[in-house]
Amino acid sequence: MRDSFRRMRLGTRLALGLGVLSLAVFAVVGTALTAYMRDYLEQQLGEQLKLIQTVQAKDAAAHGTVRRKPYYGWYTAVYDVSGGSVSLRRPADVPEDTRPLADLARAMAHSDTELMRTARIDGEGTYRLRGCEVEPGVVLVSAAPVEGVEETVERLVTVQVVVFALALAALVVFGRRMLRRGLKPLSDMAHTAHGIASHDLTESASRLPLRADGRDGGREVAELRTAFNTMLEHIDDSLAVRAEAELRLRRFVADASHELRTPLMSVRGYADLFQYAAANEPAEREKHLARLRAEAARMGVLLDDLLLLARLDAAEVEAPLRPEDTDLTELVQQAADAFRAARPDRPLTVTARATGPLVLRLDPQRIRQVLDNLLVNAAVHTPPGTPVTVEVTAAGDAALVRVADAGPGIPADHRDRVFDRFYRVDKARTRDRGGSGLGLAVARSLVRAHGGDIGLTSRPGATVFTVRLPARGLTDP
Repeated sequence: MRDSFRRMRLGTRLALGLGVLSLAVFAVVGTALTAYMRDYLEQQLGEQLKLIQTVQAKDAAAHGTVRRKPYYGWYTAVYDVSGGSVSLRRPADVPEDTRPLADLARAMAHSDTELMRTARIDGEGTYRLRGCEVEPGVVLVSAAPVEGVEETVERLVTVQVVVFALALAALVVFGRRMLRRGLKPLSDMAHTAHGIASHDLTESASRLPLRADGRDGGREVAELRTAFNTMLEHIDDSLAVRAEAELRLRRFVADASHELRTPLMSVRGYADLFQYAAANEPAEREKHLARLRAEAARMGVLLDDLLLLARLDAAEVEAPLRPEDTDLTELVQQAADAFRAARPDRPLTVTARATGPLVLRLDPQRIRQVLDNLLVNAAVHTPPGTPVTVEVTAAGDAALVRVADAGPGIPADHRDRVFDRFYRVDKARTRDRGGSGLGLAVARSLVRAHGGDIGLTSRPGATVFTVRLPARGLTDP
């Protein structure tokens, strides 16, 4: 039965539970009503006995016995009581079994008030007995049948059973319908959930077009519906993020394969040339070896950048930083000197607005790599002779380094993606302009590893990369 109950629908289970609860309430109400009615009828019967005995006592005092006949089925007896013996005065309207009446008269000899009790008289049934003293030594006992009370109580019980049974059946039937109607929004949400379960989520761009709608069910169901739809929105967002991540991963693999394939093909080509030129022309051999070393170095830089990005992305691996107290102004000046030495045709201006050394807790080698990447990016993507400026300032709890150039700027549709890996504004995959497309991605990852961030503003004639580093820097690992 327990298993069958558990397999029932929620509306049926609630209706049955409501029926059981109502049955218990009906039982309590019926029992209380029946008990109250029985007590009330017995009290009314006692009042009738008392009223009749008032008249019969006067009759017995005047004539020695009761000459006025009582109601049909009632009995009246007058007893003389002396010591422990009682004697019935004749004539008397009494049943054949007078023992209950005599016992009550005998008890009256030791009582100062009227007595009332319920007793069974053989051959007659159950009677309500009442005794009162007519005069000293004389007791009047009256008996009234309680059959009418029992019949009334039985009829009341029968009516209660029928009415309560009909009410219980109606409550279960109509209650189940109301509950099913009230729980219909839950069934709709279950149908929606089944539709989602049958939806193919393995597609990279899959979305969940289903939503739980409707306004019925009350506040609780509305809250559940809202939570359900919120969950679906979250799943949709997660699927979108997953699809975007898969797309970026495929693009990353394609770009990485392309970037690695180019130097590998160069190495293979130079190796073939070296195979034929080495035996005849020593000068050609040295030239090809130099080119082989250059391509190997280029491939090594690319792999180093990829490894660094992978280590910075791995949350379970500690960031590859070696922080120490470093003067940021001096670090910027060193990067500027190296830039001037490598590109003497590029005008570069360094401005330090901090009053004194700007000492931060950072990894000087990695921040120098960030500065070098930004300066090289400004040189590669601007025409020759374009001025570049670097500004170092302290702003409250942070230090700012701005690298600006007066080049043509970055188009608006490229600004959001310049920090993506292997992304280049120049769509042509050539090496004459730009590097592998990892410079800005590495710079942003290194700055974020220091607890800072890097931003970009650009318009024709002014492109500014702003590096923000927290003033307190990092703590010792």
